[in-house]
Amino acid sequence: MLKRGLPPSHPGEILREDFIKENGLTITEVAEGLGIARANLSAIVNERAGVSPELAVKLSEAFGNTPLFWINLQKNYELWHAERKVNRTIIRHFIEPKRISVAV
Repeated sequence: MLKRGLPPSHPGEILREDFIKENGLTITEVAEGLGIARANLSAIVNERAGVSPELAVKLSEAFGNTPLFWINLQKNYELWHAERKVNRTIIRHFIEPKRISVAV
């Protein structure tokens, strides 16, 4: 569980700011280079869609990092939001916590 108050950055924001803008690229140029539709890349960089495992592989090849980098950005973003959305108080527990006995 992530215990931060601020949400992690959306992977689209990282892609837009640190990879596309930083390298003077355009959305169209990157989409063509990745072999994906411009509209799909635009949805990601505008934070309306996430990075799939397949796209993570393509991005890692294009920008010289790893697919895990992109997957972790996406996972951390989604998990942070899920932690705030789920009401844990209504969840039934199926396994009792194990008690540790200490021999004296």
